Amino acid sequence: MGRYPMPDIISDIDVIQHIGRMPLRKSDANKGNFGRVLVVAGSVGMSGAAALCGTAALRSGAGLVRLAVPASILPMVAAFNPCYTTIPLAETTDGLLAEVAVVRVAELLVENDVIAAGPGLGRAAGVTSVIHALLASNRPLVLDADGLNAVQDEVNRLKRSAPVVITPHPGEFARLLQTTASDVQHHRIEFAVSFAREHNVVVVLKGQGTIVTDGRRLYHNTTGNPGMATGGTGDVLTGVIAGLVGQGMEPFTAAALGTRVHGLAGDMARNQVGEISLIASDLLNYLPRAFREY
Repeated sequence: MGRYPMPDIISDIDVIQHIGRMPLRKSDANKGNFGRVLVVAGSVGMSGAAALCGTAALRSGAGLVRLAVPASILPMVAAFNPCYTTIPLAETTDGLLAEVAVVRVAELLVENDVIAAGPGLGRAAGVTSVIHALLASNRPLVLDADGLNAVQDEVNRLKRSAPVVITPHPGEFARLLQTTASDVQHHRIEFAVSFAREHNVVVVLKGQGTIVTDGRRLYHNTTGNPGMATGGTGDVLTGVIAGLVGQGMEPFTAAALGTRVHGLAGDMARNQVGEISLIASDLLNYLPRAFREY
């Protein structure tokens, strides 16, 4: 990473104020007024990742959420929540996205305002093809988990005119940087700011004190607790950010606010069930309270 100018530090108050700037819900509003989110996620054995992400987008105010998933897991994903719709995608015999799924995904892009992709997709040629197609589109994209793994050898694909928010944990970020997770943890701010600036993306580097930066601004989140170190909480965060972007919020702001509200929901859940028993779906139940808190 090269030298970089110090970014502007964004305070908690700056972030929280954006709750009050979200569009007022007029009495004659319809679901199309609050964003159409497409979630491309899941694989056999990972249906929960798609369901958590989609439900989080709904709980964050998205008007319409569609989940595009491998066909064989669609019944399980649909059963989790009746409030989003589901779309089957072509899959391999292993239950991962097939390369031909790119055709259907391309058709879906024109119908949606923002895409959340990556949770639970696994690694396969079809997954890589779908992620590359999404990056080639003109839709805002929130990219997580296996969506990031699909570009670890071609990170320049992240450079595009439409907004990209990436939400790596240290291991995923290390693969993008071709270094180690330990190195990332020792240089969290420097690496995140430099990568965001060089690739024109918003980086949400997860972990204790999650860092959010677009290379010009830097927000250091202070909510959250160790009970959130459990499978699925990152999928919830991806959905929260996508839901906010879908409502027209600028991507850096959506990422900072989404991270703070996500952590607050985790703190509220911790206060009720304790850190040991906290699971990702608990966050879904506390997101409404976290938004109302502000």
